[in-house]
Amino acid sequence: AITQQQTIDNNKMAQKFKDAFQKMAQNMPKGSAGGGGGGGGRGAGAAKAAGRAASALMVAGGMGYGAYNSIFTVEGGHRAVIFNRILGMKDTVYGEGLNFNIPWFERPVIYDIRTRPVNLQTLTGSKDLQMVTIGVRVLHRPDPNQLVWLYRHLGLNYDERILPSLMNECAKACVARYNANELLTKRDEVSASISRELSARARGFNVVLEDVAITHLSFSPEYAKAVEAKQVAQQDAARAKYIVLGAIQEKKTIITKARGEAESTELIGTAVKKNPGFMKLRRIDAAKDIADIVAGSGNKIYLNADSLLLNLLGDADDKFEKSVNGSGGWFKNK
Repeated sequence: AITQQQTIDNNKMAQKFKDAFQKMAQNMPKGSAGGGGGGGGRGAGAAKAAGRAASALMVAGGMGYGAYNSIFTVEGGHRAVIFNRILGMKDTVYGEGLNFNIPWFERPVIYDIRTRPVNLQTLTGSKDLQMVTIGVRVLHRPDPNQLVWLYRHLGLNYDERILPSLMNECAKACVARYNANELLTKRDEVSASISRELSARARGFNVVLEDVAITHLSFSPEYAKAVEAKQVAQQDAARAKYIVLGAIQEKKTIITKARGEAESTELIGTAVKKNPGFMKLRRIDAAKDIADIVAGSGNKIYLNADSLLLNLLGDADDKFEKSVNGSGGWFKNK
């Protein structure tokens, strides 16, 4: 693409060629005044030939310069508009490929119409007055049919002129409609809201938005600590709830166990009243357990067999029956 600076450089180069040819023509040797007529004629002929050669070279240089600057190429993904020194901006938008213009009078301006990204991060407030840092990424491109308007009003760096302010304003306006927790739970809705407003605003400047996305969302340190404390309190409440449920279940277990022991004691008492042999059976079972413990112990012990319930062959049974059936026994027959 031929820019304005390149056009100025080419004009300066052509002027230098022209000046050099003029100096060469002025320095060509001429015939002396004292010389013969033939010598003067030859000198004048040589000067005319040199002048004609310089003119031819100037014409050839001018034609080469015109041919070089009368065409320009538009690369893929680009478009061109032309500025005319006399008429101003032409209304035609030139597509990809080889195009023609009038040298020096016209200058092509190339636009890149491919999608490009731009990022913005801004600090704003939510509906419940919480400070939020939000990052937005926008994919944009210029409207190919409105490049003349864009160059006339915004220039080549149109995105740097309009997008930062539009993105900042639309992001703050949309975030202010939601609470802090809604910004997290309704992220898609917030992103779509920003995209709608930003696209509507950008269309007024003939800029097309391909995509708008939220890339970053963070809250103030104070709010983050408050959220963490809230979560901890909720977890503690849930833990206390389970502790209470566990205590209730333990209480029920103790009551059930006590009832079972009471019923067991009552049944044992009834069995002893009806049949004293039940206690003998229990005494034999206890003697077996004690004998196993004493046999397995490596210590030497000397204890009374009656106190260890091991005297099963003596008069212990008679004493036991008397204690059960006697007046001073455990159970009295009524």
